[in-house]
Amino acid sequence: MSLGTTDKQRETAIVAGASLSGLMTALTLARAGLEVTLLERSARKSRTGAALPVAEGLLGRLTGRSETAYQSIPSGAQAWTDVHASLREAVQSEAHIDLQAPVTVTSAGEDDRSAWVSTDRGEVLHADLLVGADGHRSAVRGLVSPETPNAVFSGYVIWLGLVDEASISAPAWPSDLAILYEGDYCLNAYYLPGEDGSTTRGRRLGWGWYDAGHNELLRKAGVVRGNVVQRTLRPDDMPDSLFRELARDARHYWPEPWREAILDCLARRSIIGTPIGEYLPDRLVTQRICLVGDAAHLPSPMTGRGFSASAEDALALGDALERHDSIGEALRRYEADRLQPARGLVRSGQSFSRSFASRGAGQ
Repeated sequence: MSLGTTDKQRETAIVAGASLSGLMTALTLARAGLEVTLLERSARKSRTGAALPVAEGLLGRLTGRSETAYQSIPSGAQAWTDVHASLREAVQSEAHIDLQAPVTVTSAGEDDRSAWVSTDRGEVLHADLLVGADGHRSAVRGLVSPETPNAVFSGYVIWLGLVDEASISAPAWPSDLAILYEGDYCLNAYYLPGEDGSTTRGRRLGWGWYDAGHNELLRKAGVVRGNVVQRTLRPDDMPDSLFRELARDARHYWPEPWREAILDCLARRSIIGTPIGEYLPDRLVTQRICLVGDAAHLPSPMTGRGFSASAEDALALGDALERHDSIGEALRRYEADRLQPARGLVRSGQSFSRSFASRGAGQ
């Protein structure tokens, strides 16, 4: 008899973190028959410019239902914000998921009978299962791997931006993706559907500019401390000199239409800087706690597979819970399915990170 069947009380789960991996995991846990409490510390999510490769029929696989019941997520390259909005809408329509935000998990633990979290609301919440989906700075990770609780700063930042194609006068790039190396920089640039889903002349241009030369700025702003990434660099954290420098280098290094797209974003102060960390897991589970997504395995974005791996985590965990009668058995199956692929994914990006970060040595 699998977990959550109708002839016994539904098992319960707490998912810490309602970014992409947390939303997907909440959907698969509800599909498996669990009552899910989903906790998110941020009232609003935004990831300017980031693009994700979405597999065909993803939402249907996560929920076990026809995608016509939800705002479908088109396959192919999609904007981070669009995917997040669709997943959140699906979560909010699911009766067995209680999404609470903003709520910060301040501590967590487990024993033979349950797992629990304490929150900044002064509550202590108990459940049969605790899932850490709380990203690269996961608080739950320290319970699973106390010897290695932190992701390690990889030595570079990615500047991200997004602009409507209609704002750009330059001719279109001949393909949907460009990967360019110039000087000490790397640029990934791509076309995304417009906000209305258009894939013709109503698209958006997204870009990610890899830069290993501003590590001192990251440390001065407090977004990197020691070898640990703390947060994303927002425009208010960025000095005017940085915008001028990036605009100068964009004019020098990048071809159209990416040059114009980058200059447009810089002029609007509509960029973010994401310091890149990496985390190679040794384990994914304890007795009643598991990790998914960036909390479990944090690869370089150059792998292009972080989102897909998070979806695979969510699906594997849901499948394991459906197949096994106990939380412990299900978590052991989940780790057996996902640990080695997760380690392989992280390792696949490490050679790029080490080579690219060396360009910023001495910064």
